[in-house]
Amino acid sequence: MEKNLRQDSTTILKIALFGPESTGKTTLAKQLAAFYKTEWVPEFARDYLQEKWEENGHICVSDDLLPIAYGQMQLENERLQSAHQYLFCDTNLMVTKVFSEIYYGFCDPALNEAAVEHEYDLFFLTNIDVPWEKDDIRDTDEGRETVFSVFKDTLIQFNKPFITISSNKEERLKKATRIISDLTEAKEMGFSSNDFVQIYKHGIPFSKIKKQLKILKEGIPAINLKKAATLGNGIIALSEANFVKKATYFDSKKADLKLMKFVPASGAATRMFTFLTAFVNDFKIEKESINAYINRTKDMQLPIFIMGMEKFPFFKAVDKKLRKKYRDFDSLSSDYKNFYFIKMLLSSCGFEFANKPKAVVPFHEYKDHIAMPIEEHLFECSAYANANDQSELHFTVSANHQSLFEEAVRELRAKVVQKTNCTIAVSYSYQDRKTDALTLDLQNNPFKNEKNELVFRPGGHGALIENMNNLDADIVFVKNIDNIIQNHLETTALYKKALAGILIKLQEKVFEYLALLEDGTEIATPEINEITKFLKENLNENISLENTSIKEQIQELQKILNRPIRVCGMVKNEGEPGGGPFWVENSNGKIALQIIETSQVDLSNEEQVGIVKKSTHFNPVDLVCGIKNYKGKKFDLAQFVDVNTGFVVRKSVNGKGVKSYELPGLWNGAMADWLTVFVAVPLITFNPVKTVNDLLKATHQPQ
Repeated sequence: MEKNLRQDSTTILKIALFGPESTGKTTLAKQLAAFYKTEWVPEFARDYLQEKWEENGHICVSDDLLPIAYGQMQLENERLQSAHQYLFCDTNLMVTKVFSEIYYGFCDPALNEAAVEHEYDLFFLTNIDVPWEKDDIRDTDEGRETVFSVFKDTLIQFNKPFITISSNKEERLKKATRIISDLTEAKEMGFSSNDFVQIYKHGIPFSKIKKQLKILKEGIPAINLKKAATLGNGIIALSEANFVKKATYFDSKKADLKLMKFVPASGAATRMFTFLTAFVNDFKIEKESINAYINRTKDMQLPIFIMGMEKFPFFKAVDKKLRKKYRDFDSLSSDYKNFYFIKMLLSSCGFEFANKPKAVVPFHEYKDHIAMPIEEHLFECSAYANANDQSELHFTVSANHQSLFEEAVRELRAKVVQKTNCTIAVSYSYQDRKTDALTLDLQNNPFKNEKNELVFRPGGHGALIENMNNLDADIVFVKNIDNIIQNHLETTALYKKALAGILIKLQEKVFEYLALLEDGTEIATPEINEITKFLKENLNENISLENTSIKEQIQELQKILNRPIRVCGMVKNEGEPGGGPFWVENSNGKIALQIIETSQVDLSNEEQVGIVKKSTHFNPVDLVCGIKNYKGKKFDLAQFVDVNTGFVVRKSVNGKGVKSYELPGLWNGAMADWLTVFVAVPLITFNPVKTVNDLLKATHQPQ
């Protein structure tokens, strides 16, 4: 036998099966070799030790390990010569090294060095979820968990690319072949094995990574605006009496419906306090005055904050803590007082508001208490998402913030129930990591951090369509965490219920038509004409069914009608940044109503810019959604996303420019193929708090 531990170089992809004895390594190696019509490398130690046992009943000793290693490498290098594209290794020197250390407490230096240096494109760590089978050379099934942990820790210690394989042999093969297929593509695209494993363990399907890379390199085609949606031309205008009528209709129907309020509330309030954070980081009170800082930085937000400081709902709490910390606070100059106030507001030893979710930042001051957005949403929920004195409120949150939400809900829910006689069930979900996106540098190469790891960013609020997809409700009210108002709960509830009343009325007719189309026995031209007229007049769906049979017409109408429905409130545009309602032509030539962000428009195109300028209304994220079909089953909302839309965002990481892909927005491309109705609602329904200074507006001040 050639005594050589050298691993021959190759372009063949080598997959190592790795794990304790009797965990299915040999079975999977054989299956994969047969599947890919290539070679597999058997475990040299089995024949070597079996022969030794049969000859004289001797078992393995430490002196056997180096000969086993030599034999294993000879086998691997031999099989490599006749392999096609892949080579599957039932075992390798790393397995021998681990067993040497477990059983004998040491490893021969030559074996150890070779085991660590040898490279495989991927290790499949075989789990211990298969029955242990005894034979002449196996030890015992005792302590399998401990031995498995040693194997896993060894791969981690030496930074080997590995994926754990579990389940029965059929499922293991399916999983392994899917992984190998993706790994092959990843290697061809220039990703390392460790890159691929990082993507896999992040939970992002590799098909999505390929799509992200294509979009980031080629860009996203701009939206083709046809015209702005205006009153009477895409936006419904209602009188106050009509709003009341629609809300009353909702109230008459809600007892038979399961209602839910859905509040995107992920992330911290960082942007709300951006200008204050910049001030604390840049201002040196020993060297300049606050006025000098304002003049130097041209910061127009800071003087507004300082002038209105006593009107903020958190003023008294911060001021009290300052006076406790600084006994001579009253004798300090105004610059020191203001500087210390802002530091206390933001610092980790103070209130740390910029690192907390907006949901728990004080927003409103009432006569007897200070209210956070969570409290306002609980009361809103009871006011319009309430059926039979039962309501459900769902927050999308960050995992590290959930405890803050839960603590606030525990403190507030009893008060809300007492005042409203409505029981509110509160639930939470996180933005799924599998919706995150890869970050590239500006040369379109995957960006890596100081640990040489890929960097991922959350996929934007469009990822929350997955969260909504998991809800079980007939009607879902959607509203942002910061869009709340003080003292006008009944007014807010009226317009929200009116939108729901419009939705239910439309939904009833849609369901009636779908049931009729499914039966098909009474469908003729008059019924077809009635349905197409309804679609045009009520759901902005202009369709042509000329030169088609009745059967084809029925199928087309079923396809159009059997979709989730959204009724969206629209407010008069007064210059707020964000999306608005437009008539848009998609890639198939269909013109439909969509909510479009300015970043989706080609601003170098004068015609498109002209359409944007004619926009009269703004999207306040005031939606009511029907997410079940006419048979009471949930739609798969992922089927109604315009996957060709989205956003390429540019950021900076450690001073380096990077870019990433964000999914189609929740109320933009993520709902692009829904049945859509826009309704004009009063400005009082739109009161976002984007910066802390928005809390100084009249709608957030005591009445």
